Amino acid sequence: MSLQKSATVVASIVATILVIIKLVVGILSGSAAVLASAIDSILDIAVSLFNYFAISKAEKAPSEKFNYGLGKIEALAAVIEGTIITISGLFIFYKGAINIIEHKEITYLGSSLLVMVISIILTGALVLFLNYVYKKTQNMVIKSDALHYKTDLFSNSAVLASLAIIYFTGWHWIDGIFGIAIAIYIIKEAYELIKEGTLMLLDVALEEEIVEGIKKIISSQPEVTGYHYLKTRRSGNTNFVDVHVVFTPEISLMDAHRVSDKIEEEIKKLDPKSEWYIVIHLDPYDDSPHNE
Repeated sequence: MSLQKSATVVASIVATILVIIKLVVGILSGSAAVLASAIDSILDIAVSLFNYFAISKAEKAPSEKFNYGLGKIEALAAVIEGTIITISGLFIFYKGAINIIEHKEITYLGSSLLVMVISIILTGALVLFLNYVYKKTQNMVIKSDALHYKTDLFSNSAVLASLAIIYFTGWHWIDGIFGIAIAIYIIKEAYELIKEGTLMLLDVALEEEIVEGIKKIISSQPEVTGYHYLKTRRSGNTNFVDVHVVFTPEISLMDAHRVSDKIEEEIKKLDPKSEWYIVIHLDPYDDSPHNE
């Protein structure tokens, strides 16, 4: 089993443990913050299982039907996960508002506090593990999962703070206020996740610094007289580059091919953690529409 697959299994196990303890205490105590956190953990299980499926598909080699592989499943998973997180945030917002309006009192405060401390410890350890896996694999699904659990860590800490305030002051309305604040934060983070996944699905160009690096590498070759039609995109863990490189008509095909190989090797160094798929078209003159 690959490292990224193992990460989704670990995330599913942790989410299951958290669901059981949060759901029991959330129902008994009536806390909007604890119950919302339990609902979020239920969604975590579904998301982690979906991520396992997405990674399994994305890791498959290109086929006759999918010539470029299924790397974009990672982006699709990020969009779906972001949408689920948004729905979770809206529910938390609603529950917090209801608790404020109805002046609901929180019970079983001691048990609720213990549950949230355990949740913070487990979630914190999981976030560290997922960040480690992301640094090793540069997998977007793992990145989105790490972000998801990072928001959980923040929300769990906020829930703990609200319960502590209620325990010492008796201000039960604080629970609803914290619930709404958590919801707003979660929805904001989910928007960024959906945005990143959508841009990948729409074949957004690589980061500006990488594109500029590619241009510099091509222009630095003394045999190259120009270039055009430079296009870049990313799919999963693979960077795609297409470009027309112009040489003088007198250069031999062997020499032009040697230069293009050198360009490819230098481009790959710009992001060594990712896979690269580079297509360089050799032109004896500039045939771009502008030149024509």
